[in-house]
Amino acid sequence: MSRKIGRIVAASLATLAVAATAGCTSAGSGDSGGGTIELWTHAGGNEAELGVITSMVDDFNASQDDYTVEITDFPQDAYNDAVVAAATSDNLPCIVDIDGPNVANWAWAGYIQPLGLPEETYDGQLAGTLGVVDDEVYAYGFFDVALAMFSRESTLADAGVRVPTVDEPWTGEEFADALAKIDGLNRFDYAVDFGTGGGGEWIPYAYSPLLQSFGGDLIDRSDFQTADGVLNGPEALAWAEWFRGLVDSGYMAQASGEDATADFVNGTSGILYTGNWADTTVREAFDDAVVLPPPDFGDGPKIGAGSWQWGLTTGCDDVDGARAYLEFAHDTKYFVQYGEATGLIPATLDAAAEIPAYAEGGDNRIYLELADQFAVVRPETAAYPYISSVFQKATQDILSGGDAKSILDKAVSDIDRDIQQNGGYEF
Repeated sequence: MSRKIGRIVAASLATLAVAATAGCTSAGSGDSGGGTIELWTHAGGNEAELGVITSMVDDFNASQDDYTVEITDFPQDAYNDAVVAAATSDNLPCIVDIDGPNVANWAWAGYIQPLGLPEETYDGQLAGTLGVVDDEVYAYGFFDVALAMFSRESTLADAGVRVPTVDEPWTGEEFADALAKIDGLNRFDYAVDFGTGGGGEWIPYAYSPLLQSFGGDLIDRSDFQTADGVLNGPEALAWAEWFRGLVDSGYMAQASGEDATADFVNGTSGILYTGNWADTTVREAFDDAVVLPPPDFGDGPKIGAGSWQWGLTTGCDDVDGARAYLEFAHDTKYFVQYGEATGLIPATLDAAAEIPAYAEGGDNRIYLELADQFAVVRPETAAYPYISSVFQKATQDILSGGDAKSILDKAVSDIDRDIQQNGGYEF
């Protein structure tokens, strides 16, 4: 697993000051004989995740007398705005957690700096859980999520199609054949549900990997200066034709229900495309549930990558203390605690080996394999928030039946203009 891989950058950031909405949790079981290190987290209200964070901080504070880490927890909806407001007023804490979509943008904006930890720190870590910009690690995470498809053994058997595996996924042709045969059962409203009722960052997270499997991309990653040729080239047009074709053929809804997992459980579709967060619901509903890798449309199966990660701010006045904490926290036992508390994919192979569900032969092992083998981060450029918004609109216009070439050409023009207007988003 390469450590030289960048992060996903997303969602536009408002500058509304909302720090007053934060809850505060102080963790300081050790002697506060040294400096205080402020740590901010989005996990306010999430008892499981906040409990792990508090445990790590308490352990660090008890382990030495030089520093005391103090936690401030925010509700997730208010967190990004609070960080931006603090950056605007030059009042950032030392340590922040960062939604993966924001890492490169925050680095470009000057909010965060490279972690500066030894390179071997990240050995055995899933590449998608590292925030890397220009070959520098700016953040690391404790867990990830994975896109997958769900179906039932009985559905596939009745349709006469094989169950794909990580080692032998469906080809694009096999997937088309499977949809035709599932549709022919006359059992479901739709053969497949790709979650087309979703919006926002779901669209690039879920659908750009399909574009990439066709051989296209959101931007030319050789220098991140243009989308021309990758977002409007023949591979991208083939993806657009295929995706809209699922609607035209009646295999997929142009806009699915608000809760695709519930619809699948209720028998609306034969295959569901979503993330491993749906695993428990699907398995509890069907004793013959199967988890399937995404198809290979020519350039290999692809899924999105990235979740929350920890970073070091440029405003930190005690960098040594913050780094001491971040190095202390990067311990297998805490990766295990995160995995057990959240149920999500542990970010290191050592931690996975200690969690039965993710160890070899475990029920959730397939998600670790998908994240390890097929994950692609969204473009590691500060331009990503704009790229995301453009791709969201383009995808929705394509699904609505618009002319794909015109739509994608305009998307490329808009993205390239934004990059040029921002000096290439150079660091």
